[in-house]
Amino acid sequence: MASPATTQTVRPLDTLRFDTSGPPQITDVVAEHLRLLGARSDTPGHEEVPDRITLTGGGFTPAQATTTWGNPGSGLVDEATVQAATGIMAVHGRRDGGPRGLAADYAATATAVLTVQGLLAGLVGQARGAEASHVTTGADRAGLLAVSQYLAAAGADEGEATELAPGGPPFTSAEGVLFELETLDPGAWAAFWRALEAPTDAIRAGWRPFQFRYATACAPFPPVLHTVTRAHPLVRIRQAAVLSGAEVCVLRTLAERAGESDGAAPWSLEPRGTGAGLPAARPTDTRLAPSPARPLAGLTVLEAGRRIQAPLAAHLLGLLGAEVIRIEPPGGDPLRGMPPACSGVSARWLALNRGKKAVEIDIKAAADRRRLRDMAARADVFLHNWAPGKAAELGLDADDLARVNPALVYAYTSGWADRLRDAPMGTDFMVQARTGVGEAVRPRGEAPAPSLMTLLDVLGGLHGAEAVLAGLLLREHTGHGVRVDSSLLGAADTLTAPALRRAARGEDPRRPAGFRHPLVTADGWIAASDGSAAAAAAYDLRELSTCDALAQLSAHGLSATAVTTDLSDLHHDARFAGSISRDAHGAPAVPDPWSFA
Repeated sequence: MASPATTQTVRPLDTLRFDTSGPPQITDVVAEHLRLLGARSDTPGHEEVPDRITLTGGGFTPAQATTTWGNPGSGLVDEATVQAATGIMAVHGRRDGGPRGLAADYAATATAVLTVQGLLAGLVGQARGAEASHVTTGADRAGLLAVSQYLAAAGADEGEATELAPGGPPFTSAEGVLFELETLDPGAWAAFWRALEAPTDAIRAGWRPFQFRYATACAPFPPVLHTVTRAHPLVRIRQAAVLSGAEVCVLRTLAERAGESDGAAPWSLEPRGTGAGLPAARPTDTRLAPSPARPLAGLTVLEAGRRIQAPLAAHLLGLLGAEVIRIEPPGGDPLRGMPPACSGVSARWLALNRGKKAVEIDIKAAADRRRLRDMAARADVFLHNWAPGKAAELGLDADDLARVNPALVYAYTSGWADRLRDAPMGTDFMVQARTGVGEAVRPRGEAPAPSLMTLLDVLGGLHGAEAVLAGLLLREHTGHGVRVDSSLLGAADTLTAPALRRAARGEDPRRPAGFRHPLVTADGWIAASDGSAAAAAAYDLRELSTCDALAQLSAHGLSATAVTTDLSDLHHDARFAGSISRDAHGAPAVPDPWSFA
């Protein structure tokens, strides 16, 4: 191939052009992200064939990507059918007691970000000496990745640590204002409810399901807690939060978010233009040489991540060939023991962290911080999602590590990226509440409610990996390190972008009433494609088996698929034949979200 351009750039794709064709729910997001990274569009429009994105220029062999909804013949033809088949509807619907579709195009958005990742990874591989590759991404695989933690738990050796049953936030004040409550401290939880005079037994019974809602996508705490908040005005509820140390966030509308949006990209890249630059020597071990399928082979990622966002970003980089080393506290990550387990290790933890190495470091100890800086001096990426200001306090911020490694890509995945002054705690459900996601995922006629599926933690992890890959490519251009920042806020804005545009035009940003509601059959549920939904709703399928209901709709030219309600059934689902495996611990493992050829 021709040598990639080495001109100093501000954005990694400044010298490239792209053209797209395919489903607009996917390719619109791909095109927007490629533009934000500097590429210019050659051809507008959405031709149905082929579903392909091509990047050209900059001295690279053309990079190509193909996007699909699912395998040919699988019946997965759009967002609704992918949500139904992959278990997204089942997980999102747990709070309501039955499968529900997300009114936002979640699987398509995730597929688009994964497609950009595949293109960036291919360019990084080319810049490091690998052959050009053609990447294929599927919305079916993106959907399986999104539910991978829930799937892992469903296939564990033991049952859930808490009940899977309907229930959960948001809460309602006496004025009818919907709000989210957040705290990671059981003492603050108890103090908040005591301040509102809630029954002691309800306070005690409510903490565990509230604490585990991130893992289970439901929170069946005592209904009396909802009764308690409805008896108090919002001002008193806010006072209780302040006194207890808990946090409250009123659900914002999409119109409010559209009015305050700064139009910023979902991530930022800051080249570090001084220093020694990239090391001259490259690994000579052929196992570490980049290849089309493993374009990051030979690179090292240090990950100091908690929960989902940063660990998932690092997991994706590992799937692309990087060596990932987790920085864990003394005694190891406590989430390794989070039930349910497979062979003694948390199934959910394995879904995000299998295959990583681990080093225990006490970041509060000066000697261990020096050890971490020594490790960063030999790494390519340092990735974390510590609380705001923590890295600087520890002497481990971007400027600190640039002194020991000027070529380091320093990545911070946060909640808010310092873009909102009045931002509450930067957790998934609080960001959903604050940004209008709670309204975007529910159609008209339903009260807004953030999904208890960790939508933004997962999409934020995808954005984090995308930002790191952009940083690595920019480093190949400049020879110097890069700071990259991504956030849950950026993920929320990507997910809600179509709705925010409708709101900005003064239109109703929400989808029509009944949008993506599955239809009940005698033995389960089916979901019609978005294009067939109105006609399918006219049929009474309650006396038919799922198989017969699908056959009847198909006979009338309508597309639909069965809704997965038990995630453990995905192992044997012909729509994903051979794609779900088991790892060394026996935990379910979803397929890589891309394939390279």
